[in-house]
Amino acid sequence: MLDLKRIRENPEQVEAQLRRREPNLSLKPLVELDERHRELLHRIETLRNEQKNLSKEVGKAKSQGADAGPILARVSELKKAIAALEDPRRQAEEQLNALLVELPNPPHPSVPVDRDKKNNVEVRRWAEKRRFDFEPRNHLQLSERLGLFDFTRAAKMTGSQWPMYIGAGARLEFALIQFMLEETIAKGFTPVLPPLLVNETSMFTSGNLPKFADQLYKCQDDPLYLVPTSEVPLTNLHRDEILEESDLPLYYCSYTPCFRREAGTYGAEERGLVRVHQFHKVEMYKFTTPETSYEELESLTAAAEDLVRKLELHSRTMLLVTGDLGQQAAKTYDVEVWLPGQNAYYEVSSCSNCEDYQARRGNIRYRPTDAPGQKAKPRFVHTLNGSALATSRLMIALVENNQQADGSILIPEVLRKYLGGQERIEPKPD
Repeated sequence: MLDLKRIRENPEQVEAQLRRREPNLSLKPLVELDERHRELLHRIETLRNEQKNLSKEVGKAKSQGADAGPILARVSELKKAIAALEDPRRQAEEQLNALLVELPNPPHPSVPVDRDKKNNVEVRRWAEKRRFDFEPRNHLQLSERLGLFDFTRAAKMTGSQWPMYIGAGARLEFALIQFMLEETIAKGFTPVLPPLLVNETSMFTSGNLPKFADQLYKCQDDPLYLVPTSEVPLTNLHRDEILEESDLPLYYCSYTPCFRREAGTYGAEERGLVRVHQFHKVEMYKFTTPETSYEELESLTAAAEDLVRKLELHSRTMLLVTGDLGQQAAKTYDVEVWLPGQNAYYEVSSCSNCEDYQARRGNIRYRPTDAPGQKAKPRFVHTLNGSALATSRLMIALVENNQQADGSILIPEVLRKYLGGQERIEPKPD
């Protein structure tokens, strides 16, 4: 959420920043509503002050034996006038807040201005695409002989686009999760195992509500939502708290299943694990000071890249253009891996600096270190999040890039210790 005071003091500057991502965005309706709300509030406060002063006069008149009737009549008129102004003031405030929470985060000056995500900028590349001397199979074809996934039975249990890992596929998935957790903890992230259901306030704080309500799974009988990513509970870890600057930065990591409705229809190229309603993810999260947040974004992205490299997967890192930024992000890098079966790159990690956008929604602040004996005014923290990594597309990359001519799959060396030293997944005997 943006600072209303900042908009009020310099609406033209804020509007220009926002138009870098949404060219037709106008702050005029919001500014006009803010002026109306403040005008109504001023009138109400003026009447209340008069009411307060007259109440004192009533007591004074009675103590002197004077007639307090005219004063009491005026007090009654003031009460009615205040009551008549309260409803329009409340309506103006609600409309103002509704407009304010819909505004995206202004992009950082270093983010390229472009509406088309096809123009995201490649900033780094690692290794080369695998070259096959045989006709490679996609992950679904490989699973037919290896028994890695069972989408048919998953659809019977739940519906389409719900995955089920089985046998070697389940073991490989567990190995990935263990590997990523160990790596992130070794990098200084404190592990968190949060609830999988969160309340509306938590969704609002993270930026998922109200804009992305159609992408969320909501419980019918309780005001709770399934987490679309553990970014949501981690964002709310210090909601309504004041941290000490000496404690920052704070690093957290978390493993959760993630649930997304993925409303819409998708083509055959996004079948299997490419786009699913449930996937697993290890999340990295940081609470930092504003002065260090962009340095922390670079190290966060490097941590995600390191995981992909240790898995020996060809990857590229993309700086997202303004038109591809999430609502809460000021700057984002996507780490993408090559999927031979789709003949395309797909994102496995998205690393973002949300600056103070989420912190304002969740009232997450820190007290700066100030001169001895002085108490500094709290400031909003900056929040950063990054996948480390999302496993569904990562699983595709591992299976498709490590396939052999005989249909087997070589297991990356860093995962073998989680699989009892197993080096290869062999096809089932015919």
